[in-house]
Amino acid sequence: MSAVVRRAGGHLASFRGYPEAGMQIEFTAVFRKVRSGYVGFVEEIPGANTQGATLAETRANLAEAAHLVLEANRALAEEALDGAKVIREPLRLGAA
Repeated sequence: MSAVVRRAGGHLASFRGYPEAGMQIEFTAVFRKVRSGYVGFVEEIPGANTQGATLAETRANLAEAAHLVLEANRALAEEALDGAKVIREPLRLGAA
């Protein structure tokens, strides 16, 4: 199953300065039924995992978790760069 994370809907970290700021990125969401409901994670984003009482709740929580992980990673990268001059550009990947 795939989860589509949409920036336009507020569910994806900001890609500031990129011309394709309204783009959609598709990741693979994995869900598992457990006694208390469902757990889920995004295969391609370490740390993006969640749980919920229903599958719908878990899907919504996972989109938010992915957003937060991407946002945190960007903030950590910017902090690590400490104002250094760098080149930022979009990275386009073909299907894996």
